Amino acid sequence: MMLNKIHHIAIIVSDYKKSREFYVDKLGFEVIRENFLPARNDWKLDLKLGDCELEIFGIEGRPARPTNPEANGLRHLAFHVEEIEPVVEWLNDMGIETEPIRVDEFTNKKMTFFKDPDGLPLELHE
Repeated sequence: MMLNKIHHIAIIVSDYKKSREFYVDKLGFEVIRENFLPARNDWKLDLKLGDCELEIFGIEGRPARPTNPEANGLRHLAFHVEEIEPVVEWLNDMGIETEPIRVDEFTNKKMTFFKDPDGLPLELHE
């Protein structure tokens, strides 16, 4: 196979500052680089978590996500955790609401969802 792994995932956010705070200050992503693109009047923030990168584009005036989570396109981002309960508690302590923990019917592992500032579904999965 010629492909090795996913290098990055890119999302467009409605409020750059709010999303930067969420992913960097709350979830702990590392900032690789941050650039303002004057020709497009938008921000591009490259983040790292483990060996995967997340690109955040702060572009004003983009349409909201039409449905949640069953719209075409990116369904959700999933994060692997060793033990889900302390991570859920950590998120809740920061004011980030999570769905009840349930068991994935295919993997038999615990999982739950929470949302970023734009309502993008984010998953925790053991």
